[in-house]
Amino acid sequence: MAPTTPSQNKELAEKLSRMAELYSINGVAFKPKAYEKAAKAISDLSEDVGILYKEQSMKGLKSISGVGASIAEKIEEFLKKKKIKVLQELEEKTALRELVTHYFTTKGILLAELKASAKKRNIVYGRYAAPAKQLLELAGSVQKAKAGVTKVADWANSRGLDYTIETVAKRWLELDRLKPKAKKKKAFFRGDPMTWNERKKKWFVVTPDDEWLEFAGEEKDIEWVEEQK
Repeated sequence: MAPTTPSQNKELAEKLSRMAELYSINGVAFKPKAYEKAAKAISDLSEDVGILYKEQSMKGLKSISGVGASIAEKIEEFLKKKKIKVLQELEEKTALRELVTHYFTTKGILLAELKASAKKRNIVYGRYAAPAKQLLELAGSVQKAKAGVTKVADWANSRGLDYTIETVAKRWLELDRLKPKAKKKKAFFRGDPMTWNERKKKWFVVTPDDEWLEFAGEEKDIEWVEEQK
C-alpha cells in the first residue's frame, strides 16, 4: 500500500497547482508547467514538507524535485503563514478571466483555443468582461459564479438551448429551480433494440432483419442506453 500523503503536503500541492492554472489563464509562459511540476512533487512526497523545512530549512525545500528558489520561497511562506500572497493577488487579478474561461469550457471550447492568439484572447475576454463582472458581484465569489454557470449549462444543454453569461445573471435567483431534463433511455438486449407492446404487455427484441422476437429473459438482462441527440 502506498504511503498516505500528509495533509499539509496535499493543501500545499493544491495551492501550487492553483497557481499553475491561474498563470495559464493569464497566458504566462513557463510558470504553469513549473508550478504543476512542483505541485506533483509535493503531492508525491511521503515526508511532511513542514518537517523537511524544519530540519533542513530552504536547502531541504530546494532538494525536492522541480522546486527552485522562487517556488521554495512560496512554500516557506505557506509553511509560516498558511497563505501565499502571490496566489491571492493572482486570484483577484484573474477572477474575471477565470470565470469567462469556465464559461467557454462549458461550451466545449478549451483554454488552448482561446490562447491561440494573444490578440484574439484579449478581444474575447474584453467582450465578456462586463457580464462576468456583473455575475461575480451577484455570486460573491468565483467559485459560486462558476457553479452557477455550470448549473445553467447543464440545464440549457439538456434542452438544446443556447446560453450566455448574461443568462446566468438573469436567472441567478432561480438557479435552484433549473433542473436538467432527464435523458431518455432506450432498451437493448445483447446489442439489439427492444420495444414494448402495450397491448400484450410484453417486451420484444427487434433483430437486424426487423423481426420481432418475444423477450423471454429477465428484467435484469435489459440494457438501458441513453438516446443520442
